[in-house]
Amino acid sequence: MVAMSRRAWVGTWLTLASAAEAVGRSVGANVNLELGLLIVLLSVATTLPLALLPPVAAGVTVTAASVLSLALFPLLTVAGLAAQLVVLFRFGRLAAPLLAVPFLVLALVRPTVLTVLLASLAPAAALAGIAWRARDEALAHRTARQAVAGAPVRHTARGERARIARELHDVVAHHISMIAVQAETARLTTPGLPAAGARRLSEIGDTARAGLTEMRRLLGVLRADAAAPDLRPQPDLRQLNELLDETRDTSGAGARLIVSGPPVTLDPGVELAAYRIVQEALTNARRHAPGAAVDVELHYTDDELRVRIRDNGPGPALPDGGHGLAGMRERAAAVGGRLRAGPAAVGGFLVEATLPAKVDS
Repeated sequence: MVAMSRRAWVGTWLTLASAAEAVGRSVGANVNLELGLLIVLLSVATTLPLALLPPVAAGVTVTAASVLSLALFPLLTVAGLAAQLVVLFRFGRLAAPLLAVPFLVLALVRPTVLTVLLASLAPAAALAGIAWRARDEALAHRTARQAVAGAPVRHTARGERARIARELHDVVAHHISMIAVQAETARLTTPGLPAAGARRLSEIGDTARAGLTEMRRLLGVLRADAAAPDLRPQPDLRQLNELLDETRDTSGAGARLIVSGPPVTLDPGVELAAYRIVQEALTNARRHAPGAAVDVELHYTDDELRVRIRDNGPGPALPDGGHGLAGMRERAAAVGGRLRAGPAAVGGFLVEATLPAKVDS
């Protein structure tokens, strides 16, 4: 069974509360059955769209039902008032204040406690939603600007690493190789050389050759860092099947991908974070639970993406302070999510991340 999203839960509970309050008021006012049924239906209409409809349609529908209920009776349940403020906040666009205009008109035409309260709170909720979205957009733009500003610094650093690699190869490595050659030549060509001296020259040659080996390793690291950046698109969740195929080929163990809920369009940063978390968790499973089968689960809701990676190994062999887990937590936190890791209830090791959906508008 697909779990309900947070918005659907809120809308459902508000609908139940609104229906119960409307029935209680109808019974208390001793109205006839037809009028009571109309009151209950209008009260439900002020909350149910929050659970069923997207933000724009829910905002228009709930506002129309609230205005009609206030104009006819006047009546609006506490749950209906809460739902109205929620949809105005979620509307989050410059048109949202227009939905508050009918309540201002009602407050002038029929000034009751409810109409005046809504006339005061509705514009504030709409403007708060606009400010919240503007904040998110400003954070995204700032992150993009920082990435662009850091490009020249990274380019300069790569150039400097390339220069150091050339110097090490052309100068330092040459001198070390000469030391090895001269030590070996001296050991073989010096007449009457004591055994201790021959042994020392042999040790010098061995040390120089070991230094050359380490130098080649260091040069490989520097040249890899100084190479041109990979211009391929960053991976996203569409590449998970390829990642799992690679895991099966490498470890020979089973790996399943389980997807539930209707997939939604995610922010690219969230997709990348989810992919890297799965990638790191699979690497940890191969390293610490070799041969163990792994399940990767993606559960989509309107508000968030839940990612679960569980292996059926003997248990957690990875310390909680490991760099892999720390990196996964940092990736989740960077996009506003959270991650936990530890022993699974049914055995093995479990990594579970909850990431915001951030649906593109």
